[in-house]
Amino acid sequence: MVTFMLHAFLATSRHALLVAALLGLVACGTGARVATPVQQPADIAEARTAGLVSSAHPLATEAGLEVLRRGGSAIDAAVAVQATLGLVEPQSSGLLGGAIVLHYDAKSGRVDSYIGREHAPAGAGPDMFTDADGGALPRAEAMLGGRATGIPGALHALELAHAAHGALDWAALFEPVALRAEQGFALSPRLHRHIAGRFPQASAPDVVALFAGPDGAPLGVGDTFRNPAYASSLRMIATRGADALRTGPLADALAARVADPPHGAHMSATDLRNGGAERTDALCRPLRAWLVCSAPPPASGVGLLQLMLLLDGTDIAQRGPDDPRAWLLLAEASRLMYADRDHYVGDPRFAQVPVDGLLEPRYIAGRRALIGARAAPEAPAPGRPPGARTRDADATDEPAGTSHFVVVDAAGNAVSMTTTIESYFGSGRVVGGMLLNNQLTDFSWGPGAAAANAIAPGKRPRSSMSPVIVLDRDGGFVGAIGSPGGNAIPAYIAKALVGWLYWDLPLQQAVDLPNLVARGGRFNGEADAFAPALRAALSDLGVDIVAGAGEDSGLHGVARADGVLQGAADPRREGVAAQP
Repeated sequence: MVTFMLHAFLATSRHALLVAALLGLVACGTGARVATPVQQPADIAEARTAGLVSSAHPLATEAGLEVLRRGGSAIDAAVAVQATLGLVEPQSSGLLGGAIVLHYDAKSGRVDSYIGREHAPAGAGPDMFTDADGGALPRAEAMLGGRATGIPGALHALELAHAAHGALDWAALFEPVALRAEQGFALSPRLHRHIAGRFPQASAPDVVALFAGPDGAPLGVGDTFRNPAYASSLRMIATRGADALRTGPLADALAARVADPPHGAHMSATDLRNGGAERTDALCRPLRAWLVCSAPPPASGVGLLQLMLLLDGTDIAQRGPDDPRAWLLLAEASRLMYADRDHYVGDPRFAQVPVDGLLEPRYIAGRRALIGARAAPEAPAPGRPPGARTRDADATDEPAGTSHFVVVDAAGNAVSMTTTIESYFGSGRVVGGMLLNNQLTDFSWGPGAAAANAIAPGKRPRSSMSPVIVLDRDGGFVGAIGSPGGNAIPAYIAKALVGWLYWDLPLQQAVDLPNLVARGGRFNGEADAFAPALRAALSDLGVDIVAGAGEDSGLHGVARADGVLQGAADPRREGVAAQP
């Protein structure tokens, strides 16, 4: 049992229109009640005691609210939200993927971390993504192969957390979602954009078949999408829990589909029976008036905390979103963090990760001293934190395809959960109406066998997922946040934390701030979202922002102030924050 108390650490209008349009779409033909967000500026939902849900799709938010109305706990609602996201946002997450669950218990003040990261089967090895001649497979080809799929962990993490914190029966959480899958829902613009995408998975036979209409043509925006196979899978899971992925029809179908060419893999019955999740200590550090908690390796909470501690010793809090020096500080601290995280973070069961060393105050101060008046002309090298071992260079290339949501229940318990199947539509393979993950491509490929994130049997690949829960000095809940975005996740969250905690912006306004992802020698971001004068000033400082590649942020969060919960939903997605 993990216990973590704070006193131990005492040393836009466009968004509103989009949400309204989506609520109209998702209500078509279903007969289900749809939550109406509180109408306030920037679509901020407020509640005093009733709880709140913020997720990347209105139907997922509504599923969580329905559970809260029945007296469910935050983790009960999280199960329903994830099950619904697997139906309505299947390009991003699902029950055959992985997840990191952070849970706050209002009575004890404890923060628990549930690690549901996928892991490699026993047959995995350093040559698993090579061709017959020993050369590296093209990434697009590797992501579609059976070898890319890891043993799922999201469902196992939810089951483990529910056993500790659930109020309603597990079996009672799935039937509303199963009915939704049978009755169907109106296809949203974002899901349609991915169905029609040019990435390899969009044209994979299983994906094409899943989203074909009665006439065989791809579904369009507003068309009704039904997934009866998913409904059947949910009913098996309701009855058997995560054991449904260990033995029985779903497990057999999963192993068989992974074995199919191209690049089939052996996922044995033993591999599936050993599938699971673990409860760990949340990784927490004091930050000014707060305690910021995230998930330990193989998640990237250590990177996010290092980034915030680097910034905490600067004057960024005295600046603001219109100050180019503030963005320079964020960019340069990000580059230093990524250099360290990429080099040292992996599965701690296989690679010693110098967590304490990366967060040690003197080491942080030394790294912070590298931030100059201008952006460094070269990408920073990793440092040498206390306790670090020599590592080979990292070659991880992490694609996007993830979601994040938060739940607060009437008792004040909270869940901050990031969930993924790796790239969009995972491996492009479907079992029981669910997309298979391609998470094993998150390992570091190449000859660096001593890389922290090198491939090994039973190992979990490093994840950028960094769900956050923030507490006050008395151990009380202040808020929660997280984001998808592949390796950009820590940068997205740090931006929002700076705006919210340092610049005292409402959480929604902090989420709305433009994204800037500085990693290595690149400064990717929402270039056109920065005012021209600010962008020019940043360029003069050596920060030349270019339109980033990969996934937009999907920041979803909640902040508590004076007994009031304020929910935030990223306008870059289709989500909504709402109360029961």
